Amino acid sequence: MESLQGHFLIATLQMPDPRFAGAVVYLCVHNREGALGLIINQPVKDIDLADIFRHADIPVPALPLPPVYLGGPVETSSAFFLYSADYRLGNHIAVSPTVSLTRDPQLLYDLAAGCGPRFFLPALGYAGWGGGQLESELSGDGWLILPADDEIIFRTPDDQKWKRAARTHGIDIALFGDVVGSA
Repeated sequence: MESLQGHFLIATLQMPDPRFAGAVVYLCVHNREGALGLIINQPVKDIDLADIFRHADIPVPALPLPPVYLGGPVETSSAFFLYSADYRLGNHIAVSPTVSLTRDPQLLYDLAAGCGPRFFLPALGYAGWGGGQLESELSGDGWLILPADDEIIFRTPDDQKWKRAARTHGIDIALFGDVVGSA
């Protein structure tokens, strides 16, 4: 089995699960036991990262803060952080040479102290699949798999991520459903 860790799952117009309609999922783990990814383009409207800092009694950093994202439908009360690998944290998963994943709240303290990562994306919850489950889903027309791009994860406006993630590889995702099918 070839690992898809570090790839995007881009929902096509044929996505049968409405929770993933228009979603771009960054796959952080993919192995025989299953897969874990974060949706990177669905900001949560009623949760502000500055409020999370205040609630945790951590000083709010003086830098622009990204929105908090709905990372997926699993464990939505748990926080996950994607961040650029320029920052070193002991408790993490190296998703790619340039992006890491952690649940360690030390990242928030380091951001407040001005020594956190250059880029980061906070998410509540994750998208998860058991062993073989993602592979089964991929046999349908609901997902397009493409190599991930840090620019899209951290620096592309959310309303453009879905189309741009596919367009970077020469695909118009809005037309994708018209040219795929089952033989």
